[in-house]
Amino acid sequence: MASPLDPSTKLKATEGNLLTDPTQYRKLVGKLNFLTNTRLDIAYSVQHLSQYMQSHRDSHLKAAMHTACPETRKSVSGYIILLGDNPISWKSKKQSTVSLSSEEAEYRSARKVVAELVWLSKLLEELTIHLSLPIPVYCDNQAVPAHRQKLSVS
Repeated sequence: MASPLDPSTKLKATEGNLLTDPTQYRKLVGKLNFLTNTRLDIAYSVQHLSQYMQSHRDSHLKAAMHTACPETRKSVSGYIILLGDNPISWKSKKQSTVSLSSEEAEYRSARKVVAELVWLSKLLEELTIHLSLPIPVYCDNQAVPAHRQKLSVS
């Protein structure tokens, strides 16, 4: 789409005309929800759109067709933390500041996930769950050199 969803868009449950056929909206939001498994940058928008599955309006459908925001120039950070093969924490959020490069945005994101890992490791330690250290952190961005794409948290 040429004009992505503005994250400041405030959708309301009663604003706009009710859709006569909810199938298109439900299918689109369902497909977007599936994409959040690999596209954490759209997770917030999809979660927001999912709130209107019972009372979908034309404004909701229009918003569902636009799911990103290049206008603010802020990067979207996303991560998922696994314990074994099970996800225990995940987040997708627009960064609070504009980064000067993709590499800077990735380092900001890595700092956030490391802070979450430190907190989670302390919590699991209190619950007497043993973690093997160091905890590997993987980055999938091409801006970060290959030899620096794997970090460790001790």
